[in-house]
Amino acid sequence: MGKYIELTEANFDDTIKDGVVMVDFWAPWCGPCRMIAPIIDELAQEYEGKAKICKVNTDEQPNLAVKFGIRSIPTILFFKNGELVDQMVGAAGKTVFAEKLDALLG
Repeated sequence: MGKYIELTEANFDDTIKDGVVMVDFWAPWCGPCRMIAPIIDELAQEYEGKAKICKVNTDEQPNLAVKFGIRSIPTILFFKNGELVDQMVGAAGKTVFAEKLDALLG
């Protein structure tokens, strides 16, 4: 069963350098973040072996949030081979995330 990868400053660069990676910047107190949490879990299972689904707790990793200019959460960043290729701010449905992942994988 796939599970999302919890990113920190220590493993961030190494995790995003290869393939397609979706990174959810979130915090425990954020309502919309909690709303999309089950979607992130489902995507982690469905894209296991195809794309990495990751989360960054902005309370615990403030430097990563600053590095990417995260001003509101949830913010979802999409990377391909280490390069930032897309981003979304705010909660969205599963199909929106899946379409972005599929486009990057395609």
